[in-house]
Amino acid sequence: MTGPASQAFPVRWRIFTVIALGSFVSYILRSNISLAAPAIRADLGLGDGEWGLVLSAFIAGYALFQLPGGLAGDRFGPRKALTFIAILWAVLTVATALVPGPAVAGTGVTLTLLIVVRFLVGAAHAPIFPVQNSAFARWFPPGSRALPLGLVSTALTLGFAATAPVLTWLVVEYGWRIAFSLLAPTGLLVAVLWWWYGRDRPADHPAMTAEELELIEGETASQSVDDEPPPAGSWKRVLKNRDVLLLMASYSCMNFIFYQVFNYFYQYLVEQRGFDPVTAGWVTSSQWVAGAIGAAFGGWLCDRLSRRLGLRWGARWPIIIGLLLSGGFLLAGSLSTQADIAVVFFVGCFLFNQVTEGAYWSSSINIGGRLAGTAGGIMNTGANLMGIVNANLVPLIAHFLGWTSAIASGALFAVLGALFMLGVRADRRADLIDLK
Repeated sequence: MTGPASQAFPVRWRIFTVIALGSFVSYILRSNISLAAPAIRADLGLGDGEWGLVLSAFIAGYALFQLPGGLAGDRFGPRKALTFIAILWAVLTVATALVPGPAVAGTGVTLTLLIVVRFLVGAAHAPIFPVQNSAFARWFPPGSRALPLGLVSTALTLGFAATAPVLTWLVVEYGWRIAFSLLAPTGLLVAVLWWWYGRDRPADHPAMTAEELELIEGETASQSVDDEPPPAGSWKRVLKNRDVLLLMASYSCMNFIFYQVFNYFYQYLVEQRGFDPVTAGWVTSSQWVAGAIGAAFGGWLCDRLSRRLGLRWGARWPIIIGLLLSGGFLLAGSLSTQADIAVVFFVGCFLFNQVTEGAYWSSSINIGGRLAGTAGGIMNTGANLMGIVNANLVPLIAHFLGWTSAIASGALFAVLGALFMLGVRADRRADLIDLK
């Protein structure tokens, strides 16, 4: 169980690598519809309102299954949970490609089938981050979790950055259905790899060394994750916790900006700023690369500040500063009359938006304790319900006030998110309150 290789590349970071790959693949398989939107809408004959329903269906499934996903990760362990959902990713990507066009099934049937499939896609991808929380609560000690969590966000944003030009090219050359079918097997790859190498407890891993186990368990002694499943109904304590609810509110505001980028940025570049589809794909890619850099830096910064200032302010500062800068860049980009300069501002907006990711998720682990998956699920539920608001509010604002106002609206949510975060105490565990 010991050896030079284990010391050079600790097992906890190998576990991180597999989870990061899963995050990468998850993002490829759920973001593909955003980049292929023009081709899908043309093929299936969907207007703006109908497409809004399709986007909302994914977000609804994604939001509603956050809490069940977190409960499953805490109850059954990350190994079983992640393996199961990764298989579903592959199956549902193929199912999306098989949705018939209106010439075969009629517009109503086509729209209904696509809405149902996208809801299921959302439900299948929902548990990835709550389950990740359960894993990292067991494998990384407090004050050292934001960096791996930020790096996972880096992996998923790089996944989208890699997908943008490649998927755009595949859609142009071969059509969106073939493009989706070629990506589907990556979900099965994740399932096999994670089941083979992943473990729920560090002590159970065959490559674990005594030194690394002491590091993990010694530093987590004050915030240990029990081996036994949480008591029935214990999730209600987390659901009612003030810090969890404020964290959810702040993260929801951050996600309003995130979903502007996810749902509308590519379309905005093509239809409002006059970029051709391939160039817009590369611009979108650069934005997600910037987000990947921001997530890694934000995670490192949060861990560093947490060790110096404590868990409370160590998490607050990256989130507050990141949100305010993100909102400022978004406002500047939306108001700019020069497309090239606007793109620079939008790239900066998403960079600082992602600076907050590691701090948010490490806070949910620190607050949730042995119910880290549940706390993360609750936080992400509110965040993605905000995605439904975004999917419908942005086009509504654009219709009445224009796209400049629609994009700029995210700046208000950035300010609100910073204010909510001021009330969050990441150094107070929800699962220990009222236990005495």
